[in-house]
Amino acid sequence: MRRVLYLSLFLFACAVPALAQDPVKVDSKHYKVEFENANVRVLRVKIGPGEKSIMHQHPNAVAVFQSSGKGKFTFPDGKTEDRDIVAGQAIWTPATIHLPENIGSTEFEVILVELKGEQKASAPKKPAKAGTTP
Repeated sequence: MRRVLYLSLFLFACAVPALAQDPVKVDSKHYKVEFENANVRVLRVKIGPGEKSIMHQHPNAVAVFQSSGKGKFTFPDGKTEDRDIVAGQAIWTPATIHLPENIGSTEFEVILVELKGEQKASAPKKPAKAGTTP
């Protein structure tokens, strides 16, 4: 009996990452690449009233809402979060796996700027003083 339980838990743990895929590949109806380079990928997301996407993942990103509306986000653990979306609002979104749904009465549109890799600003190095180690 324990083996069946452990096997089930293992298969579930493997299935969640499999469900969390690139939204452009698994839901091209709602996600379009507007621009991409080595540092960012810019997506245009349009979801009509009553429509939903599928479970997918995003890296750290900035979302700029082009229209107002109401969204519902379902996470892999089954928890949900309703959000009011305000046109012109820009928000930071940490890396996530979710399934978005438009629960409003109008289409909502968002520009999502996904960040690639870690970019760290570094200060110019000062010359080492004599007799010290940098």
